Amino acid sequence: MAKDMFDRERQFYQERGVGGSKVGFGKKPAVVVIDLQLAFTDPTFPLGGNLDNVVESCRELIKAAHAKNIPVLFTTTGYQKHLKDAGLWVKKSPSGALLQLDSKWIEIDPRLGKTDEDILVVKKYASGFFGTHLDATLNSMGVDTLMITGATTSGCVRATCVDALQYGYHGIVPEECVGDRAEGPHLANLFDIGQKYCDVIPLADVLTWIDGYQPVG
Repeated sequence: MAKDMFDRERQFYQERGVGGSKVGFGKKPAVVVIDLQLAFTDPTFPLGGNLDNVVESCRELIKAAHAKNIPVLFTTTGYQKHLKDAGLWVKKSPSGALLQLDSKWIEIDPRLGKTDEDILVVKKYASGFFGTHLDATLNSMGVDTLMITGATTSGCVRATCVDALQYGYHGIVPEECVGDRAEGPHLANLFDIGQKYCDVIPLADVLTWIDGYQPVG
């Protein structure tokens, strides 16, 4: 399955003016890393997959952001042992019950280079915004642009991208920095995100933009 499988759909959308335009970068960026916790980056865990390439690409992006003092925020999904905070999601996806707050599985993958200056957001559902302090924290820092990365493309990344648009953020998705357990859902959702919600662009273009970034104010 290749990215060009959507060429016909892309043309169909463009002929009707259904998305595909670029929103571009704003003035004040932040990097949001969605759920690259051990539960998702360790393929031996029921919810995990082989995301080594995604982790490496994100590490490169995070390093560049740190060098420019661009805020980096990580989300992790975790629940209390009684699972009352998990709602119906663990009924729909029972393996989610393994994401216990006191377990190693909610820890951010150490390969990413998270520092004490980075911000951790603990969430319960798909979007990094839903029921969390993410929007308030971003607003307090004057952020208007989100470089959204992580996993999974078809789930929590997509949900966060949709909410980013709805909350008024410029959304940028470096395509090498998002991943999924299977190629089909990844490619289909990456196409859809790029058509309707965020700009999906190569990591190299994002790194070039960061290299030339000068903080405003």
